[in-house]
Amino acid sequence: MQTTPLYDANATAGGEPLGNLPEWDLSDLYASADAPELKRDLDWLEQACKSFAEDYEGKLAELTADEMLDAVKRQERIDGIAGRIMSFAGLRYYQLTTDAERAKFLSDCQEKITNFSTPLVFFTLELNRIDDDHLDALLAENKDLARYKPIFDKIRAMKPYQLSDEMEKFLHDLGVVGDAWERLFDETIAGLTFTIDGEELNIEATLNFLTEQDRDKREVASRELARVFNDNIKTFARVHNTQAKEKEILDRWRGMPTAQTGRHLSNHVEPEVVEALRNAVVAAYPRLSHRYYELKRKWLGLDRMQVWDRNAPLPMESTRIVDWDEAQKTVMDAYSAFDPRMGDLAEPFFKKGWIDAGVKPGKAPGAFAHPTVTDVHPYVMLNYLGKPRDVMTLAHELGHGVHQVLAAGQGEMLSSTPLTLAETASVFGEMLTFRAMLDGAKDKAERKVMLAGKVEDMINTVVRQIAFYDFECKLHEARRKGELTPDDINALWMSVQGESLGPAFDFMDGYETFWAYIPHFVHSPFYVYAYAFGDGLVNALYAAYQEAPEGFQDKYFDMLKAGGSKHHKELLAPFGLDASDPTFWDKGLSMIEGFIDELEAMEE
Repeated sequence: MQTTPLYDANATAGGEPLGNLPEWDLSDLYASADAPELKRDLDWLEQACKSFAEDYEGKLAELTADEMLDAVKRQERIDGIAGRIMSFAGLRYYQLTTDAERAKFLSDCQEKITNFSTPLVFFTLELNRIDDDHLDALLAENKDLARYKPIFDKIRAMKPYQLSDEMEKFLHDLGVVGDAWERLFDETIAGLTFTIDGEELNIEATLNFLTEQDRDKREVASRELARVFNDNIKTFARVHNTQAKEKEILDRWRGMPTAQTGRHLSNHVEPEVVEALRNAVVAAYPRLSHRYYELKRKWLGLDRMQVWDRNAPLPMESTRIVDWDEAQKTVMDAYSAFDPRMGDLAEPFFKKGWIDAGVKPGKAPGAFAHPTVTDVHPYVMLNYLGKPRDVMTLAHELGHGVHQVLAAGQGEMLSSTPLTLAETASVFGEMLTFRAMLDGAKDKAERKVMLAGKVEDMINTVVRQIAFYDFECKLHEARRKGELTPDDINALWMSVQGESLGPAFDFMDGYETFWAYIPHFVHSPFYVYAYAFGDGLVNALYAAYQEAPEGFQDKYFDMLKAGGSKHHKELLAPFGLDASDPTFWDKGLSMIEGFIDELEAMEE
């Protein structure tokens, strides 16, 4: 049963009305947790997995091209039904993570699907035992089968790290244990309460105070976050120790050379490309974050910056609340101005219950766009509080949604975009919205505020995420040598903070625990570099758009429609871009540098 709300979901933490915030309508997946269609699909899935194994196990090497295509299509259908069930269970849970019934329903669905799909583990294992020449011949024989080559390539990239059939089935079954640790993290975060001015708040509303104009309120919120994180630090340290150890065991058994290898393989990106990105960003810290925060220190009139000043609004910035209708219009106008087709694709999100926007007790923090399955549509989750940055978050997640709608034509297996490219449309959507707002700036002061806000967002997306990546690399490396105490993890966190933020900052006691609430470290190790990858990619793309706008939109839509069917080299070639070129990342970083140059020039 839902608890009494701590505050109105349609109002900000300060009480200002935001308008009618939309909520999800999950009935496009299933009408309810006890819908007969859900039971029908679970029953079908159990039988489909069983018959698939009976028909194909031990026989893949003997299949003709047509038979292999049938097998792939059957596997794709199974993926679609399993994805629909898990999307419904997961989205329903994220709406109210503190509800025991929803948590149980999600867990039960996960366990059933894991049990049903264990017999399918043979498919990738046998596929990887097929001789290269034989598989190439099958693909050459049937063009419909050849369409799935990117899937075969991805599966075969794991060939060197494959274990015995029996061991792979065991590990598949064991996956639900790792999922339980993720749920423990989610439920712990969602259940935290923070007391500010006598009012009990959840984590989203408390983090929102870090962007308050009133410096005292920012400090109070920061210290309260630190207090609550510290009170729960043993739980967070246990989750990270367990997850990192589980990963170390899996990587060791598979013979993966680094903790990051699995992520690079799933992202279909070469380790040297990620390393070039990481090195370019770290080398640019002094030119980007250090320089910007020194400017901000002067604007705020401070001798030293504290961590609660990092996301502070500028003194000349009005404390403006953007209601939902204005946010929707701002983003839709920017999308439609780029191309009316983009506005058409975005419109149903607002009109058909595809967005859940309000801040509510027990709701998962943060924001995301979940693609569900290709025969339904994505769902966007926000925790909208009316800040100008929340408008950018809407633009970002809607970009994901548009990308997922366009890629759905590829089908269940090929629609999923590697994380490195999955941020492209979201960051591009942000850039379109920002440029539209910047063009509408009334005067120099408003332009300055907007530029500063964009630079901060880019620093959070590029500098901060690469610092997160370095923290994760250090964490997983250290965990290989033994159990980590909370103090050990705190020290690793602080080792990257000063370097990335720069000499303008002091760090309060307690900030060393702020690693504890970052969900990506638990749910998707090493995910974070995808944000920096996406930002650098979009900066380069946007520069290409400015230089040669003619025909850009069609090429851009073709790129999004490709989903996961093409490698980043192939996708970027029509734009004359190549992410494997070490100088590529400098182009993206130079756009951020250019904005800081303009801000510095305004000071003269």
